[in-house]
Amino acid sequence: MEKLLPKQPEGPAIAGDDEHRLYRKVVYRIIPFIFVCYVLNYIDRVNVSFAKLQFQSDLQLSDASYGLGVGLFYVGYILFEVPSNLVLQKIGARKTITRIMCLWGLTSMAMAFVSSPQQFYLARVLLGAAEAGFFPGVILYLTLWFPDRMRGRIMSFFVLAIAVSGMVGGPTSGVIMQHLDGFLGFRNWQWLFLIEGMLPVAMGIAAFFVLNDRPRDANWLSAHQKDWLIANLSVERRIDGRSGVQAFWLALRKPMLWIATFSYFSVTWAGMILNFWAPTIIRRAGVTNLLHIGLLSAVPYTVGAVGMLALCYSSDRRLERHWHFFASVFSAGCAAIAIGYASGDPALSIACLSVLAIGYLSAVALFWTIPTSFLSEAESAGCIAFISSAGQIGSLIAPVLFGYVSDRTGNLTFGACLVAFVLFAGGCAILSLKPSTRRGEQSR
Repeated sequence: MEKLLPKQPEGPAIAGDDEHRLYRKVVYRIIPFIFVCYVLNYIDRVNVSFAKLQFQSDLQLSDASYGLGVGLFYVGYILFEVPSNLVLQKIGARKTITRIMCLWGLTSMAMAFVSSPQQFYLARVLLGAAEAGFFPGVILYLTLWFPDRMRGRIMSFFVLAIAVSGMVGGPTSGVIMQHLDGFLGFRNWQWLFLIEGMLPVAMGIAAFFVLNDRPRDANWLSAHQKDWLIANLSVERRIDGRSGVQAFWLALRKPMLWIATFSYFSVTWAGMILNFWAPTIIRRAGVTNLLHIGLLSAVPYTVGAVGMLALCYSSDRRLERHWHFFASVFSAGCAAIAIGYASGDPALSIACLSVLAIGYLSAVALFWTIPTSFLSEAESAGCIAFISSAGQIGSLIAPVLFGYVSDRTGNLTFGACLVAFVLFAGGCAILSLKPSTRRGEQSR
């Protein structure tokens, strides 16, 4: 945790030891709570990959139909991302996160009662609509508390929740799937959705009482500490008197925004393999026990978490983002190609998934340090949500194409190569955004 704290800024005159203690207090207050929320968010989003192992036959779904259902989640997600973040800018993170978590928890529980492919498709769309705004909302929320020089490590601790969701969610889902089939008349995949949908509702209610929208609203900080935090942020923040909606529409004219959006679009293709196909890849490699599949699926996330923390620490230490991001997506792309040729070898499949996890998790954490460095506060709400939602078009397209190609070819090789190509293109795109040490230059 000590490494998470910033070096002395060149802006306001703040004693280094006092600032160190202040940010440690802020980190301990905010990060653990939103970390747990994001763990639950990701578990509820990707637990369908474990449910698939049983409900695919119950609902008579093909691989292509399953891929369509996975992708349809992002229809609702994309439609409501930007409106949700613009509303957050007006009413605050506390109310927004409470609303999102309660809705997605209830929707996830409702998925236990789908009985046909059409109901599965509808439930996935509604789940995406319910979750829309959570991730970009938290990204925006963190920029209101932490200065740019800290965000690589702060984002890495937030994105670490993806890895922990895999470490916790995989074994937990495996236990539920292995032991609860037929209990009280419900199938094991129904228990999976019911149990893993309850906690977000409780955490959503707690968010209303735990979170504060901005430093000035925090009654656990002294007036002097609030001034310090606000001063640190004001040093690097460009003054922008426009409304959030006006700033967002004008920011859409920036080529940098569209290049960044395409890069995030590419990252989601790697996430599709790791989050929605890892259990299937492990089973096709020869592992048949559901509990063993759940336990083995945690290994790539564990390795990925360690690699991500190391890369993000290196990025903050060198204040370099673009090449670190490129290295992440390049390694993920190479791992995706290798996965296509590792079928039948459990150890090699796990190793490839682990390298993919390092690249994917690192790319997600590092990516969000790039657009937040050239966006003003007024632009950030709409633009962060726009990048997230437009980028998630990859999450809509990728599983459909991947599932279709898998059905047609009978293996994952061609689909994995397609994923690698998109990742390489996204990495090259981010390199075209020339880094600048001056925020004013970046915004031109």
